[in-house]
Parts: sequence; C-alpha cells; structure tokens
Amino acid sequence: MTPLLDELRLAAPLIDAALAEDVGPGDATTEATVPPDVVADGTIRAKEAGVLAGLPLVREVFARTAPDATCELDAEDGDRVAPGDTVVRLRGRARGLLTGERVALNFLQHLSGIATATAVAVARLEGTGTRILDTRKTVPGMRLLAKYAVRCGGGVNHRRGLYDMILIKENHVAAAGGVAAAIRAARAHRPDLKVEIEVRDARELAEALAEAPDRVMLDNFAPEAIRAAVATVDAADPRPEIEVSGGVTPETVRDYALPGVDFISSGSITHSPRALDLSMLITARSDA
Repeated sequence: MTPLLDELRLAAPLIDAALAEDVGPGDATTEATVPPDVVADGTIRAKEAGVLAGLPLVREVFARTAPDATCELDAEDGDRVAPGDTVVRLRGRARGLLTGERVALNFLQHLSGIATATAVAVARLEGTGTRILDTRKTVPGMRLLAKYAVRCGGGVNHRRGLYDMILIKENHVAAAGGVAAAIRAARAHRPDLKVEIEVRDARELAEALAEAPDRVMLDNFAPEAIRAAVATVDAADPRPEIEVSGGVTPETVRDYALPGVDFISSGSITHSPRALDLSMLITARSDA
C-alpha cells in the first residue's frame, strides 16, 4: 500500500520542517565524532509486533540527509511485522544516516502506531459488519498522513476536514435553533454535500429522521439504547447510515458493534496512539 499523491505532497514540507527543527545549523554530535568519509550499513527493525505505515517518508527523509545513500524497503505499508523483522535497509555515508535517523523514526513510529491501534480495533470488530472510522482529532498538519495510516490499519476515513461533509453537532443545533432547522439550513446551503447529524436521545433521533439525513451519529448511547435506536432507524425510508460515537474504548468497542451499526468512530486511534517501537542500528563498513 502506498500513499496517494496528495499525502506525499503534504509530507514534503513536514519533513523539511522536522529536519530544520532537529538538525538546525548542524548535527554537532555526528560532525564531532564521525569522519565524513565513513560509509555504513543501516537497518531499521521492529522491536514489537504491529502494522506499518510511513515507510515512504523514511525514504524521503534520507533522500535529504544522505542523498547518495541507498534505501531499500523490506516491507510495505499495511504489512504486519514481528519483533526482529527488518523493514528498511540503508547504505551510505554514516553522517547522513545518523542525522536523519530520529526524524525518519519519528514519522514511522507515529504513523505505525496509528495503523496498529486501528488494526486492533478492526480485529475486535471482525464478523460484526461494523467498521472503524477516524475523526478530526489529529496532530495539526498531519491530518492526511494520519488518515492514510488509518487505512493501512484497515480502518475507514471520515471527512477530511470541515469542507467535504456536513456534520451537525450539538453546538450547531443549539445555534441553529434545533435539529430540524439545522438539517434544513445545511441542505439549502450545500445541497452537494452529505449531511450527518449528531443526536443525543430518542427525541432528537426522531426529529432528525423526519429530515432524511444521510447519516445519524448516536452520541454517548449505551448499548441498550443503541438497539432501540437501530430499530427506529431501520423503519425510516430512506434509511440513513448509523455511526456510534462517545464512550467507546478499545476494550468495549465490540459491545457497541450491534447489528445495524455501520460505523464506530474513534478519536483515540489518531490522537493518542502509542508509537510502534522500531529502532535503527548502523555498522561501519571496512571495505568502503
């Protein structure tokens, strides 16, 4: 699995900014301890099991810090790895490899953490028919990369931002004067966009269904309330999709994947995943 063009385009300024932040006017330690002509082999290996995402960014980092080096990918994004698996092989000037190490690993570990957290949730929903959605709870500037990592883990992307879908939440409802008023205003203003509305109880759900939204989000509904809501939605014509959100943890996600629930959205897979543990080691070549 490889990133789409817009994700690679987005990555370029992020990589440049990360290197400027980390290297600044120069890598003082490497320049002081490593002669400029030393050539080395490097490997990036997994130290724990997980799902990879971000390997093309590793190549882009080293293309900047070690432009004459070779960078061979032994795996692809979306692949599962086990402890000890080699995922990248490098050969080039040791200085450039060392200077790019941390930035390359930061991108790879963070995005692989997202992919791994997503894969865990996806596995827990196996056989239910319910899919995991991401949210806009992402590190600023890394939205598209995070959503790419979610896809690597088997998840589904929600809207990219505020511009490509209408999602009416409780504060919009309060400001618009009610559920029905908000949906009608949204349809009138942007008839080209799908409309989703967050509902908090059975009353708001009934009001929303009367306006035929494309999707309803059941916010902080307990499992027993979800069952009742699904029955209500199933009777609607046309039937909107159902998304469940709020109060769901990785441990309880399957409890909410009841028959009829199309999606469960999770902010935790992008805003607080644990980085996948990977490391890089180099060996100086005596035949250089």
